[in-house]
Amino acid sequence: MLLICGLGNKGLTYRNTRHNVGYLVLDRLSERLGIRFSGKAAGCVVGAADGLLLAKPDTYMNLSGTPVFSLMKKKNIAPENLVVVHDDLDMEFGRMRIRWNGGDGGHKGVRSIADHLRTREFHRLKIGIGRDPLLAPEKYVLSRFGSEEKTLLHETLDKAAEALHVFLMDGKDKAMNMFNK
Repeated sequence: MLLICGLGNKGLTYRNTRHNVGYLVLDRLSERLGIRFSGKAAGCVVGAADGLLLAKPDTYMNLSGTPVFSLMKKKNIAPENLVVVHDDLDMEFGRMRIRWNGGDGGHKGVRSIADHLRTREFHRLKIGIGRDPLLAPEKYVLSRFGSEEKTLLHETLDKAAEALHVFLMDGKDKAMNMFNK
């Protein structure tokens, strides 16, 4: 089974913030694949079909490791069968990159998952949210997308869902070759 986990913060307060782009990508992927988020398991909102499990940890970003680890243990999913979708401050808004292994880049949700799994050997789909030099990173990631960014955001969500679909159907190498440009 493959687990695709989108990171974000629970609650309506954070619903359309930059830090919740992982949730937004999973929502777009679930629409594309016709998979409904219809249940809860191990502290995550989940949807499943044919060897694929989509999950959004129902916690705050920095605590993502606990529910992800619990879900993986409950469903007997190995770290190499995990894809974590998350925002990246150091990438230009709208860019994305599929990665295997590597550091957390200062992302506390990714760090929490790596700490709980005791490995960094899992896949990541990093979605660039850019950076505002006038705002502290903590404030920026919790800010909402501006009206001028919404078109690019929707294009990015579509592209990320397509990248995950290629990952599922044709493997990580093809997805990386197509989308890591």
